[in-house]
Amino acid sequence: MNSRALRFAGPAILVVAAVAVLLWGLAFAGGAEPLRLGDPGPVVRWGLPVAKLTVNLSAAIMVGSLVVALYALRAGTRAFDAALDAASIGAAVFTVSAGVTGFFTVLNALGSTPSADAQFGQQLGRFLIEQDLGRAWLLTTVAGAVLTVLTFAVRTWTPTLLVAILAIASLVPMATQGHSGDDANHSAAVMALALHIIAAAVWLGGLVLMVIVRPVLTRGEMTDVLRRYSSLALVAFVVVAVSGTARAVAGGITLELLTSPYGIVLVVKIVALVALGVLGAWYRTRLIGRMGGSGEDAASRRFWSLIGLELAFMGIASGAAAALARTPPPVDTSLPSALTPAQILTGAPLPPEFTIERWFTAWDIDLLWAFAVAFGAFFYVAGVIRLHRRGDTWPIYRTVLWLTGLALLLWVTGGPINVYQDYLFSVHMVGHMLLSMAIPLCLVSGAPVTLAARAIRKRDDGTRGGREWILWAVHSPFSRVVTHPLFAAAMFIGSLWVFYYTDLFRWSLYDHIGHEWMVAHFLIAGYLFTLSLVGADPVPYRYPYPFRLVTLIAVMAMHAFFGIAIMMQSGLMVAEWFGAMGRTWGQTPLEDQYAGGGVAWSVGEIPTLILALVVAIQWSRSDERMQKRRDRQADRTGEAELNEYNERLAQLAERDARRERAGR
Repeated sequence: MNSRALRFAGPAILVVAAVAVLLWGLAFAGGAEPLRLGDPGPVVRWGLPVAKLTVNLSAAIMVGSLVVALYALRAGTRAFDAALDAASIGAAVFTVSAGVTGFFTVLNALGSTPSADAQFGQQLGRFLIEQDLGRAWLLTTVAGAVLTVLTFAVRTWTPTLLVAILAIASLVPMATQGHSGDDANHSAAVMALALHIIAAAVWLGGLVLMVIVRPVLTRGEMTDVLRRYSSLALVAFVVVAVSGTARAVAGGITLELLTSPYGIVLVVKIVALVALGVLGAWYRTRLIGRMGGSGEDAASRRFWSLIGLELAFMGIASGAAAALARTPPPVDTSLPSALTPAQILTGAPLPPEFTIERWFTAWDIDLLWAFAVAFGAFFYVAGVIRLHRRGDTWPIYRTVLWLTGLALLLWVTGGPINVYQDYLFSVHMVGHMLLSMAIPLCLVSGAPVTLAARAIRKRDDGTRGGREWILWAVHSPFSRVVTHPLFAAAMFIGSLWVFYYTDLFRWSLYDHIGHEWMVAHFLIAGYLFTLSLVGADPVPYRYPYPFRLVTLIAVMAMHAFFGIAIMMQSGLMVAEWFGAMGRTWGQTPLEDQYAGGGVAWSVGEIPTLILALVVAIQWSRSDERMQKRRDRQADRTGEAELNEYNERLAQLAERDARRERAGR
């Protein structure tokens, strides 16, 4: 099959395979069987999964086209415009199908048929506004409508980047739907599903885009674009595979259950994903490099035939995923009928008493930050290896500090801090101090931007790869604002008071998205503040060393005052949470809150003191370097400046002596 024929046949292959497997999966696993009570009818039972499949495919085309355009294409070219046109069409279909899915979801939940009377309209409005599931689909539909307009309007780098971020964010509400909202492991299931959806969208949408842009690119350009897409696809494959496994584990799926109808549909999806991985590895290593030259040679035709086969497997995996979303799993993952206070609040049972042993044995991995740590370590080490292979050096201590910071981040987000922070305010505060102070100090010392600028290959065809996007971010107007020492210090210390003395703290406890925002915010705030003081990476402006110490001392004082303010509180923060957890071990909630204030006041100052010591050492070394430069300048000029200065002093002294003699 040649590339031009595949441009029309490829999407058809994808859709036909997806719909066929969806219908088979629903019939085989019972996902469309009539309900015993409140059955909405066959139109809803079969139409809802078809509409949801349409949402998934159109979302993939929308997100994948935007992401691949930003990484593999050049703005202002026909290929870039074709990618944005594909994204706009995907966004339009996404909006309509999300609206239909939301409507069918209401009918399925209410078990009723649509009508034109006022009662049905009121039920519809209340469900979309008051129920989490209804709000999720309403938000998704509105986001799709906004994206439809924006993808038609933008054609340059920065607006496209902002639209891509919004497009990815529009997929997050979809992760809160389906069975995840009812799972006992709700937070883990939602995060795994969100990562799964986003990575699959980039993978599938990028593949469709390869078929769309082929006619407007030369053979050489297409080869470069395919190499870049295959890099994104490899990362997406890893995320899809790991997040899918984590989602199954969180849902209680075991190997014994794979022989059930649900399990067989799941096996079909797994086999399709494995086949996709094998095909991707094959054409990445064996075929892409042979596509140079002109004309449609045998290697090129073989490659595009594999792309058609890959689209078929993508359709199979997508159809199976949509069928699984409508099929109850063969295990009971819901919460028990008799709930403890901790289960009501957190969705998980109360952990055992927090002993010294639990500091080393308690784990609850947060998949988002586990991926961040894994990819951060892999790409950093790969950059160091690339430098060494071409004969350049990189300080070993920077590598050690970077990996130490990532290890601490994994421990905080997936270790005992993550296990107990919802139950003990003091543990939450330990995690906060590490996120905002200790971890940023290690990561900033790793100088990742400098390493990326030296290790990532520079592109010369007008596209933007990792190096170009990083340098663009460093030199952007936004960066000039957020890296300014005054802004960084104000955000670092001001966010303490704003977060804990507003409903943001409550939001981070009740909503897992709020929790992830909290982790990201404090990590970024601490990173920017540390970067403005001691970072080796380039920033538009840094204070002179005396002002850095003054800034740090002021922040230390306000940080200590924050801890004392918490210790002096007579009431409990978020009392309906920490005070109603039903915990029978450890300190009382108020005593634990007092201990948390002590952590912020005392233990939290240790990283700040280390930071002050680093500033002082850098100041001393800066003076030494300045003196050495002056000494070298004096050696080169024979101390001409000093001699000129002494001669000038002698002239002034002689002039004063002449005036004194004349006055006599």
